[in-house]
Amino acid sequence: MSDIIDVQTREQKAQDLKSIGWVSYILHLIVAVGAVLPGAQASALLLVIALVIDLVKRGDAEGTWQSKHFSWRIRTVIWAGVLYIVTAPFWLLGLFLFNPAWILISIWFLYRIVRGMVAMSKSQAVDD
Repeated sequence: MSDIIDVQTREQKAQDLKSIGWVSYILHLIVAVGAVLPGAQASALLLVIALVIDLVKRGDAEGTWQSKHFSWRIRTVIWAGVLYIVTAPFWLLGLFLFNPAWILISIWFLYRIVRGMVAMSKSQAVDD
């Protein structure tokens, strides 16, 4: 009986975190679309807000399928940031208007956000 209650509690906790997850994913999505579409740059502040939300609420998701989503979003932002910084010297090489590395990173970032959103819409953990 205790196991059934524990499963129900975890599932309820995961469902309660779903609205926070959607807010975070939508903030990520706005930034991701802005990174891919020319002239539609969104503020990096939205990404920072989403990252702070994920870092603060991550502990609440432990033991639920939502835990994977929080980790997924945090890793996505960190990796994208590192990749953008590492490829920033391309701007100095004369590619001031066109940086193919940044385009690829932006597409990868958008893919990761959409993939996470699809999994969350099915109430499933996102696979690594």
